[in-house]
Amino acid sequence: MTIGSNVTTFAGLPVRRFEVGPRGRRDSPRRGEKAAWRIGVGYDDGPQDFADTLDALLDSVGAHNITALVIGAWGEPHDSGPPLNLLTAARDRLTELRALFVGEMTYEECEISWINQGQYAPLLGAFPALEVLHIRGADGLGLAPVRHRRLRELCVESGGLPASFIRGFTDSSFPALADLELWLGTREYGGDAVVDDLAPIMTGTELPALKRLALRNAEIADDVATALAAAPVVARLESLDLSMGALSDAGAEALLLGQPLTHLRSLDLSHHFMSPELAARFAEELPGVRVDVSDEQDIDEGGFRYVSVAE
Repeated sequence: MTIGSNVTTFAGLPVRRFEVGPRGRRDSPRRGEKAAWRIGVGYDDGPQDFADTLDALLDSVGAHNITALVIGAWGEPHDSGPPLNLLTAARDRLTELRALFVGEMTYEECEISWINQGQYAPLLGAFPALEVLHIRGADGLGLAPVRHRRLRELCVESGGLPASFIRGFTDSSFPALADLELWLGTREYGGDAVVDDLAPIMTGTELPALKRLALRNAEIADDVATALAAAPVVARLESLDLSMGALSDAGAEALLLGQPLTHLRSLDLSHHFMSPELAARFAEELPGVRVDVSDEQDIDEGGFRYVSVAE
């Protein structure tokens, strides 16, 4: 699977693309329209073009009307990180911003493993009321320890999530975080995390509000599943998602033999390498849980199991 289309909704709002129209005309929003505004520039454009587009959006829509913002390409995202400094500089204008998606690009715009990212602690510090943060791409992605009281949803999509980012996350404090989604990816594309790096997440001690845990797209899916079989955080989750990864019978059986999962509302194991017999056991043993074991994959001739999104 590759990311072949842009999101059409974000943070519960329809996404509307903002562009500077012909002859400098700014496309104006309809009166009273609620939308997640998407901005981006072309590969031939530079930082000033992005800055001008952002200013045009804030002036045309009204910065105080923007609650959700989607950032597409900022020029050449494979060469430089996102203009997070422009967002932090606009914090006194973006007083109502509650949701932000940085790097929302398809593979045609930029392969996920090529997207350069940045350091997110300053941005989180600049927007203490932010509730939803989505990030796509992990090259150069960093998070220094930070405390943020309002963030309730964090999603990082990557073909390889560096362990340094995970350690920065686990050294931080997010007491309101209810939904955590990490695409761990593969070592080939920078995903060098091991299960020990995830241990603070699996205890759940510093994530008192967590209800959904998604450790997706993981080359180490078997190790993750085995650890989750005894992880304290699972007992208070409503949703567990290990989809898009390289889960085989080894990890799946450990998960089934571990702690009870009957309290879950949903368990997503789609895109997997389980045998049909073992996959069927999840539905049989968890009759009250929405179980997804679709998208069964075949191990290739070399015995290789692959994640859904890598390059």
